[in-house]
Amino acid sequence: MSTYKLYYFNVRGVAEVSRLIFLLLTKSQMPVLEVDGVQLPQSAAIGRFLAKKFHLAGKDDFEQAEADAVVDTIYDIMKAYSPISQEQDESKKQELTKNFFVEQLPKHLQNLEILGKLYGHSGEYFVNNQLTWADLFFHTFGETLLGVDEHILNNHPWLKQNRTEVEKHPRIAEYLKNRPKSLF
Repeated sequence: MSTYKLYYFNVRGVAEVSRLIFLLLTKSQMPVLEVDGVQLPQSAAIGRFLAKKFHLAGKDDFEQAEADAVVDTIYDIMKAYSPISQEQDESKKQELTKNFFVEQLPKHLQNLEILGKLYGHSGEYFVNNQLTWADLFFHTFGETLLGVDEHILNNHPWLKQNRTEVEKHPRIAEYLKNRPKSLF
C-alpha cells in the first residue's frame, strides 16, 4: 500500500483541494506530495493524481476531461487575478482590482455555471451529478472569493448551491468547522 505525504503552508491555498480529497478517503494529514518516497510538485498535478487515485476524477476519460475543464477554468480566473497581486502602484492596483471584479470575474463565473449545468446533468455537482475534485476545487476557490466579497456568488445560484452541497459532506463539514482560519 502506498503512503502519501503532502507538504504545504498552513493556509488553504491551492493545496486545499488535495487536503479535501485526503479528508474524504484517508485519515492522513495534509504542495509537494510524497508518494513512496518520490516527491510530486504542482498543485494541479497533485490534485489530478489524487482525484484519479481515489475515484474523484470522474467515472471515465470523458468525465475526467470535464472535471479538468472546470478546474482549468478556475485556474484561468486565478491567472487573470495574478497581475493584481503583483502590481506595486496602488492606484493601478485599485484599477486592476475593479476591472477584475466588475468585468472579468462575472464572465468567468458565468462560464463555470454553464459548465456545471451542462456537465452536471442538472444536478448540484460539476460532473454527472457526482462529487469530483472539480467541486472541491471550486469550493476552495469560492471561499477565497467570498472572503473578498460575500455577495460575489449572488448572481450565480448554481455555484452557490454547489458549494452548499460540498459542505454537506460530513467529513468536510467537520473539517471546515475545525480547520485553522487563513486569508487564502
